[in-house]
Amino acid sequence: MNNYTDATPDATDWFRYARQVQKQQLYQLTQLGVLAGKISHLTHMLQCERGASNIWLCSKGQLYALECRASSALADENITPFLPLLATLRPLASSALCHRIAAAVGCLEQLPQLREQIKTQRITAEQAMAQFSRTISHLLSIIPQLNDSVDDPRIVKHLVALYSFMQGKELVGQERALGAIGFTQAAFSDALRQSLVDRIDGQQPCFEAFLSLAAPDVSAIFARECTAGLEIEQLRRQACTRVPPADGGEGALRWFALQTQRLEHLRALEELLINELMHTTATMLEEDDDVNVSSWIEETTSDRLSARLDKQLLPLVRQQARELEQLSAQLASLQDSMEERTLIDKAKNILMNHQNMSEEQAWQCLRKMAMDKNQRMVEIARALLTVRALWPLTPKE
Repeated sequence: MNNYTDATPDATDWFRYARQVQKQQLYQLTQLGVLAGKISHLTHMLQCERGASNIWLCSKGQLYALECRASSALADENITPFLPLLATLRPLASSALCHRIAAAVGCLEQLPQLREQIKTQRITAEQAMAQFSRTISHLLSIIPQLNDSVDDPRIVKHLVALYSFMQGKELVGQERALGAIGFTQAAFSDALRQSLVDRIDGQQPCFEAFLSLAAPDVSAIFARECTAGLEIEQLRRQACTRVPPADGGEGALRWFALQTQRLEHLRALEELLINELMHTTATMLEEDDDVNVSSWIEETTSDRLSARLDKQLLPLVRQQARELEQLSAQLASLQDSMEERTLIDKAKNILMNHQNMSEEQAWQCLRKMAMDKNQRMVEIARALLTVRALWPLTPKE
């Protein structure tokens, strides 16, 4: 039998020390939880600015001028206190959290340049959307890192539910922005339609993960106020299956208003989730330290919830983060494909205007040159646009 000296900590001592460490971690989480609230507000404003900018750019400055300025000002109102808050939390941040913050701050520093490009219309809606979405993605990636020390299943449950919900909300925001492009232009390309469908489909697993962890009253609020209504579903079908009418932007404004209303409801529920996380943290801080150790060990051993949360929910966060990154990559691909199509269309117009070709003849001409030179058609189009100054100024007779 082993002999222990009086200086050797017994089980009760270890339990009390564990509670002391846990309380320190929970206290840090309450401070970092403030950051989650600020991220929620800031991403919501950036989502608004992204959607308004798309309508402004696609309407060539005819629509949403005031909304662009207002959303930009509201985003700045949230950025102003956000950056100093990050500085005060540096002593509490892990290296992983610092890396996420660095990426987010780097994107925020590029906002003035992006806004100037939008204001002067020197950027496409797809390019602007990609930059806004990248910024929001980096901000959201901070949320999972807030729980790098506290492993209590109650906290893990709240954070996974919150992160899943915020990802779903961001996909709703991207859906609004993509739809704004198509309805404003009165045209949805195949690539734009596919990107829109990806955002719609991507919302379901995020919200399902959130609902699997949400309390019944929270689930009821979501079902009552946050799902896509009949009008949104009708506009979705129009965007995905038909050519929208050229109505001077009326359809785009209706789409934007309906999706904005939904996002506002999602924002209110997001605030509730953050408050619940903070309430749970405060409750745990007030828990009694004097617990019967034997009973606690027996209860912990039989507690399957903790193991299930550790093994299933934390990998879920990483999986959803990867899915959001994949959607961001798809958006960048959409941007590239639309830029290439624009270049090819410009090259076709040159051939049609200066060589008396039909649209089909111009297309076949570009295609043949690309095959002869073993190059992509967009490269031929880009070369043609580069030397267009050498062509006659008037159409060929």
